[in-house]
Amino acid sequence: MKIFNFLIILVITFLSSCVGGQLNQQLVYEKNPQYSWGYAEFFGDYYFPENGNKNNVLSVSLFTDSLKINEVGNLTGLGQYLFLEDVFQAATDTLLQPGTYTVNDSGLPFTIAPGKNDTVDNAVYPLGAYISYYEFNAANSTLKIITSGSCIVSISGNNYNIVCNFKTSDGLDLKGNFNAALPHIDQSLATQKSGIRPKLRTAKKIIR
Repeated sequence: MKIFNFLIILVITFLSSCVGGQLNQQLVYEKNPQYSWGYAEFFGDYYFPENGNKNNVLSVSLFTDSLKINEVGNLTGLGQYLFLEDVFQAATDTLLQPGTYTVNDSGLPFTIAPGKNDTVDNAVYPLGAYISYYEFNAANSTLKIITSGSCIVSISGNNYNIVCNFKTSDGLDLKGNFNAALPHIDQSLATQKSGIRPKLRTAKKIIR
């Protein structure tokens, strides 16, 4: 009888993990993910003259291998998406340069603007640096703001090596590695300065 009761409990537990006849699979967030592909977008002196910052700005997007961008520009699949919206370079640099980048809001070369939430018409939008987690159950997908830390960028042949060591606003230590080609897309003429930049694009002009 004890074995029979145990089997009943086991079946109930299994069924409770199902949603609509499918297993409620939950992605296990990796604190040290391997990003398999990505790209950088060049926006030129995006914050000049409005904010007086003449340094050039790049955005860097890195993805784990199961995430893809479909034909209408939407991100699909499961995994982790690292987005560094403002990576500052010297005014003479158009490509992501090797070196150590620190998360701070100085706007100086070799810095990454920290993440924050902005509210527009009661809707919250993330800005700056953040990590998005995409799960099988969309209700469990989440986004975490990156507020401190650094990353080291090096170049070997045609590949970029990026080693991350960030911390999110809720205290999560977020590491991660990328070692692959990093296409650079020139958005400097297509984007209005200090305007809203689309987070994901499908039409890209490669400059490297």
